[in-house]
Amino acid sequence: MLKGSTLKALDVRILRPLIETSGGQQRSFSSSIHRSYITFNDFRKKHRWYTKKELVGYSMQDMYSVVSDVSNYHKFVPYVKRSDVHSHESGGFKADLIVGFPPLNEAYTSQVTLVPPSLVKSECHDGRLFNYLLNEWSFKPGLKDIPNSCVLDFKVSFEFKSLLHSNVANIFFDLICDQMENAFIQEVRRRSGPPSIRSHVLTSERS
Repeated sequence: MLKGSTLKALDVRILRPLIETSGGQQRSFSSSIHRSYITFNDFRKKHRWYTKKELVGYSMQDMYSVVSDVSNYHKFVPYVKRSDVHSHESGGFKADLIVGFPPLNEAYTSQVTLVPPSLVKSECHDGRLFNYLLNEWSFKPGLKDIPNSCVLDFKVSFEFKSLLHSNVANIFFDLICDQMENAFIQEVRRRSGPPSIRSHVLTSERS
């Protein structure tokens, strides 16, 4: 178990470069970190999960095209430093990713399952970094009178093998989840233009 002084030093070491590189996003970083500290007590929590259902102003295909574009994750997904796709087969492929922020950078391999245009599911059981990792996006039709809309379900569930990684994840869990989802929406906007409607969060839960 990491001692309080060690955790504080780790916070400062990781938090400083994040805030320094966040620029105009510093307010969102601060608010997300604040929410994390509210649940900062239990550092033995290794399993974390997050789910969100949201109505967005983009079609299922718009969303699917971006989320399934794993080979380009390093260009627009926060903390993804490298993303290589290989071992293509019917219904999916494998992806080697390097993720992290100073001072942590780790590599792992995910099995990606595709069901166009309704599902992108990524699972990792490589036994080095995670006990398991699940990242799932599913898309369903949105409003009947607005074709360029859909309901997305975003799910993340993971458990690190390392206590160090677990503690860092507990600190930044809210921040990482919020930034990850927002990065995909912003990339869809870049490729497809402004949304047809304003997004509405239908449900949101996290551990």
